[in-house]
Amino acid sequence: MSVRTSRIAARWATMALTTALTSAAALGLGGLPAGADTPANTPATLPGVTLPDLKTDDGSYIKSVAAKDEHTVTFTVFSAAMNQVFPVDVLRPRDASAPRPSLYLLNGAGGGEDQATWQLRTDALDFLADKNVNVVQPIGGAFTWYTDWVQPDPRLGVNKWSTYLGKELPPLMNAALGGNGVNAIAGISMAGLPVLNSVIQNPGLFRSAAVYSGFFQTLTPLGRESIRMVTEMYGGGKVENMWGPDDDPLWAANDPTLNAEKLRGTNLFISTGNGIPGAFDVPGARGRMERNPADTTKTVALGSFIEANVELSTSILQTRLQALNIPATFEFRTTGTHIWGYWQDDLKASWPVLAQGLDSAP
Repeated sequence: MSVRTSRIAARWATMALTTALTSAAALGLGGLPAGADTPANTPATLPGVTLPDLKTDDGSYIKSVAAKDEHTVTFTVFSAAMNQVFPVDVLRPRDASAPRPSLYLLNGAGGGEDQATWQLRTDALDFLADKNVNVVQPIGGAFTWYTDWVQPDPRLGVNKWSTYLGKELPPLMNAALGGNGVNAIAGISMAGLPVLNSVIQNPGLFRSAAVYSGFFQTLTPLGRESIRMVTEMYGGGKVENMWGPDDDPLWAANDPTLNAEKLRGTNLFISTGNGIPGAFDVPGARGRMERNPADTTKTVALGSFIEANVELSTSILQTRLQALNIPATFEFRTTGTHIWGYWQDDLKASWPVLAQGLDSAP
């Protein structure tokens, strides 16, 4: 592709993204602001699950824990950085007789507070059930890009998600679950940026990382527009409260493509569709969220716009990693829009890469 063609494509993509995001709530990317307190739960009775007498250096701790069934647990965690409590759902391994690693599995723009979650839209937890890992699913952070904001937002409140995911939560989960301290991280859509930033900002914490249909630039017009539209149009927040004005150094500090050198040594898997409708873009297909099948055509069109932009962003990241000679597995699907059916398959395809860092057999 020529430079001129690339610029035209990028300009088109930015305009298309703006149009798509104005109506993409129908794709299941919505949610509610995080942070509401939760009732105290009874202690869990699962083997190897405890309510540890532990606080992180800043004072974060596990407030309560409850067993939902034989292998699923919900923790209520107090984040000192945000001065709020948040639920964390955990799928325990079938064999918990020895310390196990943990996979942090992030949802998209809704932060797991809505109906657009791995639990409700995929069979991911069934797939991971026999993998001998703790699957840690943080809930909260809708529309915040799971990052540390420079100041409280009138709508989205206090957000210190980089601190929570990288500093507060892992030691608490490791202690409560009797883990072995080995971690990986994966996520979709909005979570793509913070998945890679979590690796960059916490050296050695996450040995593997996988992103399915994410954005990876904060300094390009496309990147800035995607960030602004998700946070402001859906969340009602202001990106200036996140990383300051456009020329603030925090924008560059949170660009994983710019800081890609710090991804070296991590097992990486990145997947994307191309916006061409495929097997999961028909009414009633796996992962679709339309209540009225007649709305499928509209939401597929929106998902096509978004995924075409995702492919462009992914290509930029791939070029950067290749220039740095950093190994990574990229999956450019020949079809696919921005929807759960594809992400379910992508997660399964990524497991061998994630397992490399978790020392688990595929």
